[in-house]
Amino acid sequence: MNDTHSKVIGYILWIFGFLGAHRFYYGKPVTGTIWLFTFGLFGIGWLIDLFLIPSMDREADLRFHSGQTDYSVAWILLTFLGVFGIHRMYMGKWLTGILYLCSLGLFGIGIIYDFWTLNDQVSIKNSNKFSH
Repeated sequence: MNDTHSKVIGYILWIFGFLGAHRFYYGKPVTGTIWLFTFGLFGIGWLIDLFLIPSMDREADLRFHSGQTDYSVAWILLTFLGVFGIHRMYMGKWLTGILYLCSLGLFGIGIIYDFWTLNDQVSIKNSNKFSH
């Protein structure tokens, strides 16, 4: 079983779902951005997502590669400590992690980039045969 994402983490991020956190976590950056700018489609989309999280979790498990780097840990670190670059250090990207630390996530732009691409970054790291 390729269990890359956690429903528990999905629901924790859903609490902040009006900002799109759970949608980014499950690899849906376009709708995550829409949720961010519309406060979860004015709360309606946010409430509907309460019931959609199990299917988003299954889709993410099919799409991304499991491995040494845990998606949930990376996402929790990004969501709550992203401006300090801790999520990048966790993935072994020490140089950019320190850069984020000194620049508050490259002045926020790096954080936005990572919200859009973190799943792919972890998936690539996990599929690299030299990372294990």
